[in-house]
Amino acid sequence: MSEPVAQVGGGIIDAPDSPVLDVDPGINATSPKIAPWELRFTSYDVEAFEVPRGREEQWRFTPLRRLRGLHDGSATAAGRIGVSVASGFGDAASSDLGGVRHETVGRDDPRLGDGGVPADRVAAQAWSAAREAHVVTVNEARSDDEPLTVTVTGPGEGQSAYAHLQLRLEHHAEAVVVLDHRGSGTVAANTEFVVADGAKLTVVEVHDWADDAVYVGAQHLSVGRDATIRHTSVTLGGDLVRLSPVVNYRAPGGDVELDGLYFADGGQHFEQRLLVDHSVPNCRSRVTYKGALQGVDGGTAAHTVWVGDVLIRKAAEGTDTYELNRNLLLTDNARADSVPNLEIETGEIVGAGHASATGRFDDEQLFYLMARGIPEAQARRLVVRGFFGEVIQKVRVPALRDRLEAAIEAELEAIGS
Repeated sequence: MSEPVAQVGGGIIDAPDSPVLDVDPGINATSPKIAPWELRFTSYDVEAFEVPRGREEQWRFTPLRRLRGLHDGSATAAGRIGVSVASGFGDAASSDLGGVRHETVGRDDPRLGDGGVPADRVAAQAWSAAREAHVVTVNEARSDDEPLTVTVTGPGEGQSAYAHLQLRLEHHAEAVVVLDHRGSGTVAANTEFVVADGAKLTVVEVHDWADDAVYVGAQHLSVGRDATIRHTSVTLGGDLVRLSPVVNYRAPGGDVELDGLYFADGGQHFEQRLLVDHSVPNCRSRVTYKGALQGVDGGTAAHTVWVGDVLIRKAAEGTDTYELNRNLLLTDNARADSVPNLEIETGEIVGAGHASATGRFDDEQLFYLMARGIPEAQARRLVVRGFFGEVIQKVRVPALRDRLEAAIEAELEAIGS
């Protein structure tokens, strides 16, 4: 068996290779408290949601005052985001999209909503207030050597905007996509990933915003029969970034992996709220998120939040799921909240489990490296690189992988690690 990574509810949870534990010994089939999804309400109508006050489960970690009015309707969205689509990434990018379609459509386009329905007031506000939506459609199997790059640029410092983006893969289509967020401003957005039967989507969603930016985004992942999604979320920049991905299985055979990497500096608030809703039989999910935090003495703390909800409904027999969150505190004045939740409504599953761990550097690892003549600062860098390595190696675009490794190195240089 693999080395235990966390202890939850009195039971040891082992990091799985394959298969996972038949039954997570730390989780009961029923929970004595109300699970987050039992209170989950969805609607396209912003007025159907009460204004958050900070006491609600889904908002209790979010500093509402820093949302600049996105949550209560007081934000004036006079700005506009920019969306561009290219074939390739970086210097190799080209405007020739081949068979890929990029459309700007009105709010009445019948395809909008195929991914899912807003589950909070900000998402509903963005849904109803966005002036237009961008739809990117892939209808063929593209080579891994030809990734699509979708660049989303903020409205500019002091400006606010609502946005809607839908990425569609038709039946048996395949694509590698880089969804690159950058720039300044305040943005609330809905992003839909609609993956039809037999299709395969690999997407890296990068949030490398300017220091002033606030971004609140809902990601709706729709998984068709025997479809595959590999979604990697990377959050490095911005004043506040709050992401809420929801996985909706539409038919049996769906396979989803959600990976995440976030690195928060002093004053930054990065929040990830996931829901994997196993509502149909014989689907698989894996969730692996890793975060690092470094604060500044005397300043505002670096704060990250990870809430991972997995629901296995009564009809979802044959489900195989596991979720893991790990956080590494590099300095004082840093706080990481990690809340894994698992609800099982049927005993006829392949496996289910979760684990969460937060801590500082492993002194034994540092001692091992320093004993071999490696200076402490360099040893600390190696530990962080190794910590993030599992996630970074899943990025299948070499130029993007190099960019992320350089960004992490720059973060470490900031504290002289």
